[in-house]
Amino acid sequence: MHHWLVIDLEATTDDGGWPLEEMEVIEIGASVVTRAGREVDHFQRFIRPQRRPLLTPFCRQLTHITQANIDGASTTEQVWEQFERWLGQHLPKLEGWASWGDYDRKQLEQEWKQKKLDSALLRLPHVNLKLQFAQARQLKSPLGLNSALQLAGMQFSGQQHRALEDARNTARLLPLVFKV
Repeated sequence: MHHWLVIDLEATTDDGGWPLEEMEVIEIGASVVTRAGREVDHFQRFIRPQRRPLLTPFCRQLTHITQANIDGASTTEQVWEQFERWLGQHLPKLEGWASWGDYDRKQLEQEWKQKKLDSALLRLPHVNLKLQFAQARQLKSPLGLNSALQLAGMQFSGQQHRALEDARNTARLLPLVFKV
């Protein structure tokens, strides 16, 4: 059976939004799923940002991530080591990895480059499910995750803008993109 890894990130931001270069990952959520979207395993960790360790009120309100969650978290390097160890057991069955949009891929690539980290994800194909869903549904433009779920007749499950819940909800749309 072939599996997919669906990743979602939460990052530091403010009401006006920040350029990608200024954002830092504060939470990673990953769900290993079958092509039918059934979860096999998951990974979730908070990450302590280095450049701007204090979350903005907007960021806390959007993500429901508290300052205490972040203050008690490990660094990107520590979390990435844990993630790669976790990922290793799933690599033989993974066809690739996916995210809703291209932000998560770009943010991870930036973090890997800045912190000189290696990742098995660099050797796996990435699928932008937001674009794939829009193409599969012949939409004029891509939709946000919640709108895509509604179009597919589903409700968002859990808390929006939390990494693992967003990854799990994204995974629910996999069968509609891959025509299982």
